[in-house]
Amino acid sequence: MLDILKDTVIDILKLIPFLFIAFLILEYIEHKMSKKNEKILVNNKKIGPIVGGLLGAFPQCGFSAMATRFFSSHVITLGTLIAVYLSTSDEMIPILISSGASIFLILKIIGIKVIIGIIFGYIIDFIYHKKETYNNEIHDMCESDHCHCEKGILHSSILHTLNIILFLFIITLVINILIYYIGEENISNFLKNSHLTYFISSLIGLIPNCASSVIVTELYLSEMISLGCLLSGLLTGSGVGLLILFKTNKNIKENFIILLIIYFIGVIMGYLIDLIGLVLW
Repeated sequence: MLDILKDTVIDILKLIPFLFIAFLILEYIEHKMSKKNEKILVNNKKIGPIVGGLLGAFPQCGFSAMATRFFSSHVITLGTLIAVYLSTSDEMIPILISSGASIFLILKIIGIKVIIGIIFGYIIDFIYHKKETYNNEIHDMCESDHCHCEKGILHSSILHTLNIILFLFIITLVINILIYYIGEENISNFLKNSHLTYFISSLIGLIPNCASSVIVTELYLSEMISLGCLLSGLLTGSGVGLLILFKTNKNIKENFIILLIIYFIGVIMGYLIDLIGLVLW
């Protein structure tokens, strides 16, 4: 239990800088930016999926946490959020490097995830349009968290961060306990022995814990699953992004739609990558 608690604390501590920076930016928008500057921010969202796809590729799920908070306050588009989620790598890169995997394989996996993230980001932004009202959303955020925003940007940013961190700590601790008692080996055996591997791999990727990327990456390195199955799990693995989404975004229906979008993109693209791979590599 002590190890579980230690791992949970370490996971949460990694997110604090990203969440604090996100709230600091949101508070700045609320308190300092003029209407003219707000329009500039909205108009520049055309490159959002590209930026989101590239930032998500860094081996740190903190970017998904930051992007989720921005989306909940309508600072970035849904397409940008999806691009971040799909390209987020979590623990995959360190595991591949430590295993001695070739740089070509690592860059290929990262590249595929980034390209898929950017493409689907633009597709979703083309289909889905939402009225930009983030200033009101930020105000609502202050009201719900009782942060006393009038005391200053730094004060309210710290309180918002602590509010989310407490929520994440409780949920992450529960998930770590469940994974400990179920066992990563049992999860791995279930994945490699299933005829619905793409669906199961994508489902495992949705677990808001680094264990999901560890499991699918280790199975791939052991040649127990294909590259497509690996990517099915990695594409849906957005760290704690989805947890924060359900905590901060009031539109529950929209949250479930986003979850399903991520899930089925993981399943379909994993299958297509293996299908294309029979010809290309």
